[in-house]
Amino acid sequence: MFMHNKRLQYTVRVSEPNPRLACLMLEQFGGADGELAAAMRYFTQGLGEEDPGRKDLLLDIATEELSHLEVIGTIVTMLNKGVKAQLSEAQQSEAELFAMVGQTGTSAKESILFGGGPALIDSAGVPWTAAYVDTRSEPTVDLRSNIAAESRAKIVYERLINITDDPGIKDALNFLMTREVAHQKSFEKALYSIENNFPPGKLPGMEQYASVYVNASQGEGDMTGPWNSGDQWERIDDLEQSMPIDEGDGKASVELSSSDMAALGKMATRLKSDVTKDPTTGTDLGAGPGAGRTKHLESAE
Repeated sequence: MFMHNKRLQYTVRVSEPNPRLACLMLEQFGGADGELAAAMRYFTQGLGEEDPGRKDLLLDIATEELSHLEVIGTIVTMLNKGVKAQLSEAQQSEAELFAMVGQTGTSAKESILFGGGPALIDSAGVPWTAAYVDTRSEPTVDLRSNIAAESRAKIVYERLINITDDPGIKDALNFLMTREVAHQKSFEKALYSIENNFPPGKLPGMEQYASVYVNASQGEGDMTGPWNSGDQWERIDDLEQSMPIDEGDGKASVELSSSDMAALGKMATRLKSDVTKDPTTGTDLGAGPGAGRTKHLESAE
């Protein structure tokens, strides 16, 4: 059961309205790395979790993320107070209102449809979607995804902090950013409390390929490091060794019934290319400057 406390988890102090900044703040309200996405990710994981410790952790953090959504939504509301009042009461002329909406950098959806209120959209006006929730119901996968999600959110908060000089907003954003750090620490502890957490899942990898590094992008800029060289790696620089790497012939095959083989033969015969013919095509008939070499315009480059 959820209960709402009317006091925010962190006090919001906004110096003055700023609709342009409010639009940018929506990235952490209804964006891919925002607070709602985090809350729904951890909430759904928590409901499906069998381990009591991880279940408690996930539901704790999911609920806290909802409180962070409230903080961000409140900041957006405070920043949009002027726009909301003017759009509602129309104390300015049509031209002034039109200019106000356009100059603030807010999307038409945010200003006209939502009237400056906090909407579940990102800074570009794209509606929030459950596709942002990437839960797989496997803790060794989901906890890694959660660590990455907290890292991404932390960077977004850094960027938002860097574009405002409002001390109250900076203070609140610093709090939210710091909580992303704390959550990442919790998720890492939970991941490494699972004794065998790598590779993710239950099935082991194929031992002969688990330590192979294929230097598939070669040329100037090739580098070596602990990620591709050393005792832990069998490095392949000669790409012929990896085509195929399994000592097979590298060709695809499938076992077909005699009737399927017969049908496949008929299809191949019907669709066989005649490489002895060079038919005139539409590109030949319509060729003009820039068409390249064609039958009717052999040097139209």
